[in-house]
Amino acid sequence: MIIDETKIRVRYIETDRMGYVYYGHYAQFYEVGRTEMLRGFGITYKQLEEDGYFLPVADLNINYLKPAVYDDLLTVKTFLKKKPLIKLEFEYEVYNQENVLLNTGTTLLIFVDAQTRKPVKAPLYFLEKIEKYF
Repeated sequence: MIIDETKIRVRYIETDRMGYVYYGHYAQFYEVGRTEMLRGFGITYKQLEEDGYFLPVADLNINYLKPAVYDDLLTVKTFLKKKPLIKLEFEYEVYNQENVLLNTGTTLLIFVDAQTRKPVKAPLYFLEKIEKYF
């Protein structure tokens, strides 16, 4: 299993009229979390795309527990619990600076050949970089 933490400061533009983080922004926070997790292994989306792979999101689930507000310093905990082959299943927990759990979520991404748009196995270099965690 792999666990990574990323800090995100809530910007004013990310809040709604009630002063809460607009619900749609959590999907972006999750994207930052998983992107930074992969970057920690020396893998970037840019590199994957240049190598002919896309990673579309096939499923997204979010459970809202408490609101985040402007200027909160959020910690996005990103989990990769299953060794990927074709699918990448991420889990997330978002906490505020008081370590209060604000929401949880999951995303399912699928490795897709950029030309054929068909599911494919993850590239070997990707699997080699994460092998020791599973």
